[in-house]
Amino acid sequence: MNAKIIVPVVTVFNQNGTPDHEANKIVIDYMLRNQVDGILVLGSAGEFPGLDTAEKQRFLEFYADYAGGRTALYAGTGCERFADTLALSRLACDLGYQAPLVIGPYYYGMDQEHIFTFYDTLAKSLQRDLMIYNYPARSGHNVAAQTVQRLVQANPNIVGLKDTVAEPAHTSQVCRATEGTGFQVYSGYDDQFLYNLSAGGAGSIGGLANIVPDIWHDLVCSARRNDMVRSMQLSRLLHKLMVTYETGFSASFLFKKLLACRGLGIAPRAVFPFDDSSADTAWIEQLLHAVLEEYSSMPQGA
Repeated sequence: MNAKIIVPVVTVFNQNGTPDHEANKIVIDYMLRNQVDGILVLGSAGEFPGLDTAEKQRFLEFYADYAGGRTALYAGTGCERFADTLALSRLACDLGYQAPLVIGPYYYGMDQEHIFTFYDTLAKSLQRDLMIYNYPARSGHNVAAQTVQRLVQANPNIVGLKDTVAEPAHTSQVCRATEGTGFQVYSGYDDQFLYNLSAGGAGSIGGLANIVPDIWHDLVCSARRNDMVRSMQLSRLLHKLMVTYETGFSASFLFKKLLACRGLGIAPRAVFPFDDSSADTAWIEQLLHAVLEEYSSMPQGA
């Protein structure tokens, strides 16, 4: 079983709201030490709407220069304008990213025909590998399994999907609709990892890999060697941390706060208006410590 964990990595910012390259190097090195299978730059956890197009271009260039060749890189390139999405996607491909990951136009009402037209046009214009980012809670639309099937049949360069959905049955439908094509379906929520694999998916692009990449790497390795007992134990640890998404704070802010708790010397700043630097997060820090203690008490995996 070739399961993967790709981390939708946080972006560390300076006081002026621009990416802090030196601090981001610390995060990159931390992910590489913990052997994640890939890094998604400028995904939702990377707070991509807080950067303009030029800042995104510079940040993708920085990542490719520093981390390129040491792990697989993916780029969140969805923008409000199609022309910007295409230009950023082309840049990512030219820089050596595995594929751009593109969320559909947000704000606009999109039926399935509009969704098909958007991705079909992008894929044919790009002519390089492309991944779909399905996140109905943010985009306002859901990419139906039948639409994914049509897109894959019409565009062999559409190679995967991140499915951030509350109902994982949608992921199963996509897996069935694309079975036998090599199309890779990833869960967007960490606690759906085992469900994703059982449905025929490829793993997860899960935000908790920011704070517990060690647990995530262990879980992926356990799944690859079909150690179901350990996989279940490790998955339960992730389930305990899912509350991180439900606190009312920005998850990106909390991830950076908890990375600082894990010893990384980074500032937990988030884009306006989500910079809750004065918030009391002691209870979530205690939860993380409890999960890490439980993990450390587990026998080491094979």
